[in-house]
Amino acid sequence: MSAKDQPVSRFPVPDLADMPADIRRRIEAVQEKSGFIPNVFLVLAHRPDEFRAFFAYHDALMDKPGNLTKAEREMIVVATSNANQCQYCVVAHGAILRIRAKDPLIADQVAVNYRKADITDRQKAMLDFAMKVSQSAHRVGDADLATLQAHGFDEEDAWDIAAIAAFFGMSNRLANVTSMRPNREFYAMGRG
Repeated sequence: MSAKDQPVSRFPVPDLADMPADIRRRIEAVQEKSGFIPNVFLVLAHRPDEFRAFFAYHDALMDKPGNLTKAEREMIVVATSNANQCQYCVVAHGAILRIRAKDPLIADQVAVNYRKADITDRQKAMLDFAMKVSQSAHRVGDADLATLQAHGFDEEDAWDIAAIAAFFGMSNRLANVTSMRPNREFYAMGRG
């Protein structure tokens, strides 16, 4: 079976016409803006209440103003999603990172080894903290927050970094359990 023939999820995916109106409108708006429907929207529409909660929290974390740029928020997603072995999120958010950073190489570098990526020391400190939250949050202590502060991050930034890493830990696990497939469109986005 070729990649084109793979289902987008091992769970049922509702038809767009059968989705609640608010979810259908959101998906259609995304489709109009991007030219396709990212599979995460289709897969999560299986459970409408959870779809709404997921995207409300996603938007609160990823679209808010603050000291973290949108590209830095995507770096957190790409690095931690790679550690969690989430193909969907690495591919999809890698595409968004390339676009937001205006850099066709950055997502691959961050996914493979952010410590060797062409990013700032500040961003490496941010990703060190995000990875600790993602992989061993029970070890986070005051010294970690002091390190962030030394790189210009404040308490609210630390919360944002932690919340993004934690939220995408949940998202990565759902994507893996559902066997969510990345859309083919993501692979080429932001590369040329």
